[in-house]
Amino acid sequence: MDASVKERIDQMVQGNTIMVFMKGNKLMPQCGFSNNVVQILNILGVPFETFDVLSDPEIRQGIKDYSNWPTIPQVYVNGEFLGGSDIMIELYQSGKLQEIVEVALAS
Repeated sequence: MDASVKERIDQMVQGNTIMVFMKGNKLMPQCGFSNNVVQILNILGVPFETFDVLSDPEIRQGIKDYSNWPTIPQVYVNGEFLGGSDIMIELYQSGKLQEIVEVALAS
């Protein structure tokens, strides 16, 4: 991965408490998996930022290398990779996601 791409991803991940790399944006998700993540975060009522990987092929590939995770969407909380759609659903259903985001937003 190009150093400038890594730096751009670092800035987004470190600069936002909850950062979602997805297809589309929070107002108009462009795939069902991205929509699942947006809906979960909206239900929790937490602030989050998104980046549309469809708008930038370097970030689209770079984020996969950055996290060593092959799929989009990808969710980061407090600079840590949480997972994609399936993991977010599991965390939400177990109640753990609420705890994770409450701790992150309180710090």
